[in-house]
Amino acid sequence: MDDIHILIVEDETKIANTLKKGLEENGYSVQIAYDGIIGQRLFLTHTYHIIILDINIPVINGYDLCKFIRSRNEQIPIIMLTAMNTIDDKLEGFDVGADDYIIKPFEFKELLVRIKALLKRSGTQQVTIGNLLRFADLEMNLESKEVKRADTKIILTSKEFQLLEYFVKNKNKVLSRADIAVNVWEIDFDTHTNVIDVYVNYLRRKIDKGFSTKLIHTQIGMGYILKEVNEA
Repeated sequence: MDDIHILIVEDETKIANTLKKGLEENGYSVQIAYDGIIGQRLFLTHTYHIIILDINIPVINGYDLCKFIRSRNEQIPIIMLTAMNTIDDKLEGFDVGADDYIIKPFEFKELLVRIKALLKRSGTQQVTIGNLLRFADLEMNLESKEVKRADTKIILTSKEFQLLEYFVKNKNKVLSRADIAVNVWEIDFDTHTNVIDVYVNYLRRKIDKGFSTKLIHTQIGMGYILKEVNEA
C-alpha cells in the first residue's frame, strides 16, 4: 500500500508520531502537519488519499480546515480524530464535510478499519463516475455531486449526499437506523445518539420542502423509506 498517502493533522506530537508509526507499519505513506496552516499547505502541494484531522489544532482549527479542503476536493475521505465528543461536535464535524468521526481515546485497530472502509468506498465512487441516479423527479450525479429535484438544484453536505445516495440505491425499501449507521456512517448503531434522525431531517427539509410529492418518510418503529407519496 505504499501508493496510499495519508496526511495527519495533529498538534499532539506523541499521538501524531504514534499514528504515523502504526500506519507506516501497515504499509501506508504518512506525513504529519502539527498545525492547521501547515496542513493546508501540505494539502495544496501534495496528493493524499485520506486525511486524518484533529479539531483543536493551532492557527486554523479542524472545522475550518475541513471546510477549506472540501471547497477544493469533494471526494477525498476525511476522518476527524478528536476528544470533542458531544452530539453537537459530531454534527458540526459532519456538516463541514467529514466522512467519519472517531473519539479519543480510541483503538488503533478501529482506525485501521475505518481507513480501509473509506478507501474502499472512495474507490467504488471512482468506478461509478459519470453515473446518474434517478428516483421520481430527483436526480443525483455521482461524478459532479450535483443533486436536482424537478430541475431545482439542491446543495448537500458530503454526509447528506452519502445518505441520499443510500436512500436512492435502496428506494421503496425500509431502512433501519442500524442499516443507515453501518452503510453510511460505517459504525455500529448507538441507541443513545440521534445523529441519524437529525441527518434524515436535514435531508428531508432540503429534498421535500416546497414539493407536494414527499419522498423521505418515517416508518414508525422501523426506520425510514424513500418512496413517492403525494400529500397535496
